[in-house]
Amino acid sequence: MKRTGGFDVPIKAVVFDVGETLVNESRYWSEWASYLGVPIENFMIRLRDVIARGEHHHTVFKSYDPDFRMAAALHAREEAGTAYSLQSSDFYADSISCLQQLRQSGYMIGIAGNQPKAMERALKKLGIPADHVTSSEAIQFEKPDTLFFKGVLAMMACAPDEVAYVGDRLDNDVFPAQQVGMKGIFLRRGPWGLAHAERLDCQNADLIIDGLAELQQSLQDL
Repeated sequence: MKRTGGFDVPIKAVVFDVGETLVNESRYWSEWASYLGVPIENFMIRLRDVIARGEHHHTVFKSYDPDFRMAAALHAREEAGTAYSLQSSDFYADSISCLQQLRQSGYMIGIAGNQPKAMERALKKLGIPADHVTSSEAIQFEKPDTLFFKGVLAMMACAPDEVAYVGDRLDNDVFPAQQVGMKGIFLRRGPWGLAHAERLDCQNADLIIDGLAELQQSLQDL
C-alpha cells in the first residue's frame, strides 16, 4: 500500500471495477485465445504490447484477423455454446472478503465496470455482497467517459468526495473518477495494473494498493 495523500472528507462508499479488480480474467483471455486458435502465451504477449501502446484491447483480436468484429464473435460463441459466463471461481481470493469486511465496517459498496447487463445480472445471481451493481450498458456510457462516473455517483447517492473508486487502470478508472471529484484508488494487478504501475503518473492516484486485503486498513489510515 502506498498513500499519495490524505482524504479531507471521510469515505462513505467504495465502488469497484470488475475485470482484474474483483475478477481474475485469465480464463476469459484463455477462452478467447482458444476461439482464435492461437496459444494463450502468444495472445498475452500481444495484449501486453497493446496495453503498452495505450490502445484498445480489441486491437489484439484485429492483429489476428483484420476483419474481426466483436459483436459477431460474441454471437458466434453464443451459438457454439462457448459464451463467457462468470463463475464464483473467477473472483480473486481477496475480493469477496474485502467486500464483506467493508460492508460490516459501514461502507456502502458499489460495483460498476465496462460490462454488459449480463455481467451485472451474473454478479447479482452469485450473491456478491454489494449494495448497488450497475454496468456501462445500463448507464449508457463507457469508461473513461466522465458521464459513466456521474452515473455511478447517482447510483450511490453520495457527494463525489465521499466516494472512492477502485480499479486496475489509471486511464479508465483512477483519473476519470478523480475528474468528477471521486477518490481514485489504483490496484496494481493484472495486465493493465502491472503495466500502469510503471508510469510516473500513477503517483497521482489518491491511494495505491497491491491487493484488496489492504484496502480497509488503508482507508482507515487515511
